[in-house]
Amino acid sequence: MKKLLYICALIFVSSLSAQEINWITFDEALAAQAKNPKKIIVDAYTTWCGPCKLLDKNTFGNKEVADFINEHYYAVKFNAEGTEEIHYLENTYTNPRHDPNRRGRNSQHEFAQAMKIRVYPSIVFFDETGAFIQPIEGYKTPRQLEIYLKMIANDDYKDLTTQEKWQTYQEEFKYTFSK
Repeated sequence: MKKLLYICALIFVSSLSAQEINWITFDEALAAQAKNPKKIIVDAYTTWCGPCKLLDKNTFGNKEVADFINEHYYAVKFNAEGTEEIHYLENTYTNPRHDPNRRGRNSQHEFAQAMKIRVYPSIVFFDETGAFIQPIEGYKTPRQLEIYLKMIANDDYKDLTTQEKWQTYQEEFKYTFSK
């Protein structure tokens, strides 16, 4: 009986994890692109940021969002005040001013600066070749994030060169994610 309960619990936990985003490092995403080109989405967060935690729970924890991201992107979780070493465009980015004894806010990682991060959370997109596209600032609900996920996945952003085109795109966009 205990074995049966254990197996049922294992199946249940496995089904839950299948709905999660497959987070990897930025260097792993670039390496994966070399074998199978896909766009990259970066969740730039900090450990002290309340909206970052809400984004994880409410938006990235949403099954529709997770499924879409896993299918169309390499997903990167990046601590914008952390110490990870990032290799991008023949540069190595670190956080030399990071103070491990500091509580709360810390110095910003050089890669966060390179991605033009000014607000946490920020969601940053890169194309299939690793070229920077743009950051999206602030907390987004699943429905608010949907338009950006699909616009970039489908390369629609390349045609949105004016405010008027962006406005029309938003007005004509058909949302499918739940609120």
